[in-house]
Amino acid sequence: MPRAVDGTRRKNRRNKILKQAKGYWGTRSKLHRVAKTQLMKSGIYAYRDRRAKKRDFRSLWIARISAGARSQDMSYSRFMDGLKKANIQLNRKALSNLLIEDAKAFESLVVEAKKALA
Repeated sequence: MPRAVDGTRRKNRRNKILKQAKGYWGTRSKLHRVAKTQLMKSGIYAYRDRRAKKRDFRSLWIARISAGARSQDMSYSRFMDGLKKANIQLNRKALSNLLIEDAKAFESLVVEAKKALA
């Protein structure tokens, strides 16, 4: 009589990993051992990039604000300093959205920043 090794638990465990690896290229989605190592690597990338995403968006917002301030003959750093001195507390995400959606309001902020610096 053959000895039962792991029953359906082994199959279920393997299928769970292969299901998570769906969409991976080549054997990374077909073979259990390769899929398992790829899932580990993918998890590391996902963890790292969730943090990097925050940095990437902040740099994007700064680039947009800088371009908007330069169009009004002002540097990014002088603009942010002027806002601080004028006691206008808007974060970079809000400033970037304001520049995209309402350029006139952004221009008025630049004017306020220039006044505070003068």
